Amino acid sequence: MRILVTGFEPFGADTSNASEQTLKLLPQTVGGHRIHTGALPVSFKRSAQVLDELIAMHVPDVLVLLGEAGGRRQINLERFAVNQMSARIADNDGAQPDGERIEPAGPARRTATLTVPSELSFSEDAGRFVCNKIAYHAYGLALPAQFIHVPAVRPNQQRALVGAETDAGAPVDSELTVAQLAASLTQYLQDICFHYAPRS
Repeated sequence: MRILVTGFEPFGADTSNASEQTLKLLPQTVGGHRIHTGALPVSFKRSAQVLDELIAMHVPDVLVLLGEAGGRRQINLERFAVNQMSARIADNDGAQPDGERIEPAGPARRTATLTVPSELSFSEDAGRFVCNKIAYHAYGLALPAQFIHVPAVRPNQQRALVGAETDAGAPVDSELTVAQLAASLTQYLQDICFHYAPRS
């Protein structure tokens, strides 16, 4: 089985993104199953295209997408993504939509299509920034997909400068480290392999 895990590049005034840093610490295999990783641009226009290219390259059986949320202190599985784009700040291409629909004829919201028992907590609001956009796109694909928000932790106890794109009142500090994020997500990948891998 092949699992594709994606994160996002830095955006706004930050030079780091916890989702991309977490990717670097994930194992290449879990239980003999291959883990592929790739970074997505923080771009309303380009993110889905790059994701589709990564899917075409790796042909995964399961899709796990990571993004950071500056108002979260723990890892959250996003149950839903909504058909709307709204940006407090511009994306990395300078785009700043204000309530436009992602897909004019698409449903108002989509539900995560990867169902795995997990100890991770759930969220029902993925915001309206690029994370929500890519989750909405992924939840409409013909393969199991789950978007996951991780806290916007930074190296050397630096404070995130972004985060209100997802959560009001952000940024907040999380006691978790990138290494702990990677460990929790590795366990989640193990859960996926246990429940989705073909039985011999």
